[in-house]
Amino acid sequence: MRIEMLNKLARKRIFTIEEAVKITGIDKNILKVLLSRLEKKGWIERIEKGKYIVIPLGAEKGEYTLHEFIIGSLLVKPSTIAYWSALNYHGFTEQIPNTVFIQTTARKKKQDLRIFGVRYKIVRIKLEKYFGIEKTWIEEFQVPITDREKTVIDCLDKPRYCGGILEVAKAFREELEAEKLREYAVRMNNSAVIRRLGYLCDYFGVDIGLPKLKTRNYILLDPTMPREGHVDSKWKIIVNVELEGLE
Repeated sequence: MRIEMLNKLARKRIFTIEEAVKITGIDKNILKVLLSRLEKKGWIERIEKGKYIVIPLGAEKGEYTLHEFIIGSLLVKPSTIAYWSALNYHGFTEQIPNTVFIQTTARKKKQDLRIFGVRYKIVRIKLEKYFGIEKTWIEEFQVPITDREKTVIDCLDKPRYCGGILEVAKAFREELEAEKLREYAVRMNNSAVIRRLGYLCDYFGVDIGLPKLKTRNYILLDPTMPREGHVDSKWKIIVNVELEGLE
């Protein structure tokens, strides 16, 4: 019975208890016992409560895992790989973050998780900020990830999740679609995003034509750094990080 059940579940490779009930037709309480036995034998591995992966034949227990982006995309629905993880994926930064950042509009009781030795950070955002998503094939799974321009805009919105402004500023050394950057920045409805983007575009010589904002308040270019530095009166920004050398 266990082998037959495992064969059915192996076609999915990743499954929840609810999916396993539908696939096998076994009572949920009985199924929990069977899954516990399969886990002890090293035939399946639990990702988190109620979610499992099937271990391929020949793989040792505790040695096999899926790509961290695949696992990250399973932790909450909807989900998108974002921020520092997306910066690295798109080749904007050489820094490899020790945390996988996941963006969602859903509530998740635990925002910080550690699974198979990898740290995951789940960041909840408003529905109107959830756009600019593409899908990439990793192994045989399609994983949602923010596109190049949305990755930049998200990092300007929440610099603390990308290692600071210096990391996202590196993206401006690559080819970016100015029109898409402008559209995304306006759509975020956050003046701080527009001002940070405006300053960086001016610095790197990107013609973008952002709307001018009427405000007297100054914000930090990098809110993760101390409040000190020169001021940029055009964008009402305190330039508290040095971008020299990134050109």
